[in-house]
Amino acid sequence: MAFHQRSISLPSRPLSKVEDELHSIEAYVSSPSKTTKMISDGLRRLGDTYSSIEETMCLPSNQVCSSQQRKLFDREMEYSLELLDLCNTMNEVFTELKSIIQDLQVSLRKGDDAVVQAKIQSYIRLVKKAKKHSKKTVKKVASDKEDSKMVKLLSNAREITTSLFESTLDLLSKQIAMPKFSLISKAFQKKNAVICNEEQLQVLECCIADLEAGAGLLFRRLVQTRVTLLNILGS
Repeated sequence: MAFHQRSISLPSRPLSKVEDELHSIEAYVSSPSKTTKMISDGLRRLGDTYSSIEETMCLPSNQVCSSQQRKLFDREMEYSLELLDLCNTMNEVFTELKSIIQDLQVSLRKGDDAVVQAKIQSYIRLVKKAKKHSKKTVKKVASDKEDSKMVKLLSNAREITTSLFESTLDLLSKQIAMPKFSLISKAFQKKNAVICNEEQLQVLECCIADLEAGAGLLFRRLVQTRVTLLNILGS
């Protein structure tokens, strides 16, 4: 199964090295001029970093010993479900957006302005709904000052994951809302009815496919990390 694949390019590393990887990803995607390609790359890099986190958790120096450590890792198990749920929500968004785009393309060819506008509104509502879910997840993943270094590492990774998904949704929103990058082009307006540029839709469809692939890799890595947590707590 794909869930159990391991990254052969990332050997076990000390915590400081994994922290550096996370900081690098965070800096990479924090650019105000970030693109969907940058976010897709960030999702893939984060997925590989989760493989490093998983391998680091298996090091003898990071094994769970005390009852307090077990309590903290039990909490991580709960939080990992939140992230997996968010990943599933994002996958639903990508699937639905691709369907909406395909419908938009058909409507464009038929010149059905009313359907085009209805689909754009569906697009906007879907993205807003996912953004609300993402913000709720962010509030639930903050770490405490007393947490161990391993737990803080997992918490930092969660925050970057939710931040990446929020950035994804922000960019998808801008595809509709911002004239500079918009699917809505004044050059294609007729009688105040907004017509989408089909070529831009095709570009967006490719961007969503890339984002979906990056999120899929991240999901598999998150599942494997959760399996490792279960094994650690069950040992």
